[in-house]
Amino acid sequence: MLSHFSLERNHDLDDRIASAGAAGFAGIGLFAGQWIALADDGWSPSRLGDALDTASICLAEIEVLAHWGRAAPTEEQLAFEAVVWSLVDIFESRYVQAIGSYDGSIRDAAVRFGALCDRAADHGAVVGLEFLPFTNIVDARDAQRIVEEAGRPNGGVCVDIWHHVRGADDVSLLEAIPGELITGVQMSDGPRRAPDAGSGFDYRDDCLRHRVPPGLGEFDVTGFVDLLRAKGVDVPWGLEVCNESAWGRPAHDHVHAVARGMRSLIG
Repeated sequence: MLSHFSLERNHDLDDRIASAGAAGFAGIGLFAGQWIALADDGWSPSRLGDALDTASICLAEIEVLAHWGRAAPTEEQLAFEAVVWSLVDIFESRYVQAIGSYDGSIRDAAVRFGALCDRAADHGAVVGLEFLPFTNIVDARDAQRIVEEAGRPNGGVCVDIWHHVRGADDVSLLEAIPGELITGVQMSDGPRRAPDAGSGFDYRDDCLRHRVPPGLGEFDVTGFVDLLRAKGVDVPWGLEVCNESAWGRPAHDHVHAVARGMRSLIG
């Protein structure tokens, strides 16, 4: 699956879909914020469906719910969530991505994450909670605690290799997650350490600009894949290769390079 942020967030959707299909992806992810803007410009679900059908791919995941952990979500945030469920219903998308931060305690986060999973279940979707070092769900342990305490069958952890390596970089945290709790995987590669880390370093900016296809960086991508396979993880593999060199250009070259990198790992 080609994750939405492998390309610039408002990259031409027709080009995104056609390039993903031509590269052999089974599906794409879509940022609901882009869809809201496109719908305002006249895009319809039928137009999106026709483009997906032409490319022989599906709308596999919807990005990204970031308000679920707040004590008092805004009306705008709730409206955004409603768009997510609408897309899930229309396109029968399996997966919705969630990120932090959350207000209050881990227990508060678990209660709210459980409620989010219940809303997702009403639409037949699963939710993946992604740990991000720039939120208060810092690492895999934090995400696992919330998911386990929430205790919902359609709620799990999204494991992103970038945030694993560039975050805690502790394989024991991944080893501790039961395979059935991993509902999403995101693959990329890059240098093990940020080349420009320092007082002005921005982790979020770096992770959105400098990823490379699997096998072209310094991460132990083979070990990561082997660990998840040994756990019996059986979910779509998302390729989230955010790289500023692809921004403002046709998607073809970058998307094909991403696909080749993943295929070199899995055969």
